[in-house]
Amino acid sequence: MHGRTQRSLKGLRVFSDLPPEALAEVERRCRWREVPARSDILHSEDQSNDVFFIADGQVRAILYSAAGKAVTFRDLRAGDMFGELAALDGQPRSATIQAVSDCLVAQLSAKAFWELLLSEPALDKAVLMHLVRLVRSLSTRVYEFSTLAVRNRIHAELLRLARETGEAGERGVVIAAAPTHAEIASRISTHREAVAREMSRLARLGVIGRRGAGVIVPDVDRLARMVAAATDE
Repeated sequence: MHGRTQRSLKGLRVFSDLPPEALAEVERRCRWREVPARSDILHSEDQSNDVFFIADGQVRAILYSAAGKAVTFRDLRAGDMFGELAALDGQPRSATIQAVSDCLVAQLSAKAFWELLLSEPALDKAVLMHLVRLVRSLSTRVYEFSTLAVRNRIHAELLRLARETGEAGERGVVIAAAPTHAEIASRISTHREAVAREMSRLARLGVIGRRGAGVIVPDVDRLARMVAAATDE
């Protein structure tokens, strides 16, 4: 494992406005788990309803078709939570959650989560805003699937990655741990070969570059204009 020993929820966005004593109580009630990379934490249709908070590492929300094809919904990193939907509505899990890297997660029962929501207005607001962001993100993806060609969906996914996980560097915005072509394909409902072809074309045009396993976007505004042109915005 990654060797992280500090078991704290201070970096969690959803707890950012929680009083220190309330946060300490949450930490006390959590069960901490170290999860190796490539391990499943939850499975789609599970009847469990605990909520999980990522203290360290990265996970991926996936659904598998009957034929075994993976459809990726989103990646979550340190500071994010997952499992809240089943905790809120009591329904089966909506996706499989898989550890992309070694992870440290805190697990809280649905009962304790509800008690916190009813007693801490700051957490109530944070969870509502989290759900709003989730709905907006999924609405955007449905729109892209319905209206954009594969090439444009690739551009939109690269723009999302640059804005959400990219870091400014000398040559542009660096997506350090860029998804593989197969992983991008699973996010935008296409095949690996189509992603590979378009990534090569973008590299020839200078829209993207490579740095080891990472991707460099020299001009994010240029990429944003390409996406906007495809959506007539």
